[in-house]
This record gives sequence, structure tokens and C-alpha cells, in this order.
Amino acid sequence: MLEGTVKTMKQKLGTLSLLVAILALVLSVAAVPQTSALITPPGPGSGSAGVEGTIPSPAPTQAATIVTPANGASFNSIPITVSGLCKTGLLVKIFSNNIFVGSVMCKGGSYSIQVSLFSGKNELVARVFDTLDQQGPDSNKVTVAYNDAQFSSFGTHVLLTSQFARRGANPQQRLDWPVILSGGIGPYAISSDWGDDKAPDLRSESFPGVFTLAHTYTTAGTYNVIFKATDHNKTEAYLQVVAVISGNTSGKESSTNDNNQVVTRTQILWQPAAALLVFVFISFWLGRRYELSALRKRIEQDWRS
Repeated sequence: MLEGTVKTMKQKLGTLSLLVAILALVLSVAAVPQTSALITPPGPGSGSAGVEGTIPSPAPTQAATIVTPANGASFNSIPITVSGLCKTGLLVKIFSNNIFVGSVMCKGGSYSIQVSLFSGKNELVARVFDTLDQQGPDSNKVTVAYNDAQFSSFGTHVLLTSQFARRGANPQQRLDWPVILSGGIGPYAISSDWGDDKAPDLRSESFPGVFTLAHTYTTAGTYNVIFKATDHNKTEAYLQVVAVISGNTSGKESSTNDNNQVVTRTQILWQPAAALLVFVFISFWLGRRYELSALRKRIEQDWRS
């Protein structure tokens, strides 16, 4: 009878150990790695694409350089070509008198872009930005002059700029680009060359201000976009920017622009797993102690009887 009791208690102990092991397996599966998203404050999301990156990521440390034009150069027409050296993969933004006048991606360690100038003195500087819109050091400053004969005649100059140096969308989704038009005398002829195989878009604007230009790309890639404005007096302004078309054709949209990135990252939840292992060990230890205590009491009872 005693042997039967011991055998029965061992079977119960084995069953309890099996149940504890199964519980540990189930809870371990529930604690698999999860993906979380770091989203910066919302911004314009229509017709834009997501950008993935690694968090944390240091800002660029290598400045671009302006090789041409030379410091002190003088020009009688626009646009002019600004070129120099940079780190491949970064976005290069050109500023004239601290006003954004164009952007281009750095490829092969260099960049080249056409920009407009203000009448008179222009202080040019190039600034680099990574995919998270983290700014690197400023380039060398180059001062040039623009002898604008039309400004002398009409006393006004057209300017095109934008809050966005780079925007994105998926193929077959409309890409909206807000631009800012100032100066000059209306009406204005607006030309948009989107950098693909389609003919430039043309439209007319009666007054200066903020308006949106739109385009739909069919193929993923990075495109140099050139906007041009011509006013009533035939004065012109140019703005070159960068359109990034991702390969996502699922129709799902995520938003990003220079100041609004959606960045995904994988986070391993090891803390719950560690706590679970401690819990399982304690539960197993207490269960064994309880079973052994019950077994001793049963044996003692059998001996007394």
C-alpha cells in the first residue's frame, strides 16, 4: 500500500511539473519581440511616404563644401550652378542670405544644383541633412553678386521657395508640394518639371502667395524637381527640390517630410521574459515542496496505521 501511495504521489508530481512547463512555454511565446514606432509630431501627410531609419542615429558630422561659384563672382543672369563636395546619401540644401533656394541629393561624393539669386549681394551656404532631417555643419560661405537689370527697371524680383526641400509618395499616389511665390507682378506662369519622362506642367497664378503643385509618379526613384515662375515683366525665379518615390505599391500611406519622420524600430522585451523565468522557478520550487510535504504526511499516516 505504501508503494502504491508513493507511486501515485510521484505521478501527481510529474503531472504538476508538466503543467508548469507548458505554462512557461505559453507565456514565453506571448513575450516575443515586438515592433514599436517612433512618430514625430504630425505634419502634412497627404501624398507622402514613410522613411525608415535607426534610432538613435547621430547627426551628420561632415560638412559639404561649395567649390563653385568662386567667392566674389558676379553674374548677370540666373539660374547659376552651385556645386561642391559632400557625403553620399545626404540631402544638400542651398541657402542664399539664409533663404532656402534649392536642394539636391549628394551622389558619388558631390552635388550640383541650379539656384536663383537675389538682386545684389548673395551669401551662399550649403547645409547637409540626413533622412531624419538632422542637420550637419554648415559649409564654407561664398559671397556672389547678381546684377539684375530687370530689377533696376521694375524695382521688384520674383522669388520661389518652400518649407519642404524633400517630399515623398508611393507610385500611383499624388504628391503635393506647397510652394511660396513672392515679388514680381502678376499674372505668373508656373512651370513644374518633375524630373520623370512626362512633359512639364504649366499653370497660371494671378497673385503671389502659397499654392500647391501636384504630380503622380509611376516608378519608384529619386527625382530632381524644378519649379520655375515667370511674372508679367518676364523676370524669372527657379527652385530645385527632391522627390523621393518609394517602392511601396500596397496603397498604405505613411507620412514624412523634412520635419515629420515615421521611424520603425524593433524592441526586444527581455524584462517580462526574465520576470517570467523567476516566477516559473519559484512556482516549481513551491510545488515540489508542497508535494514532498504531502508525501511525507501520507507516508507517516500509513506507517501509523
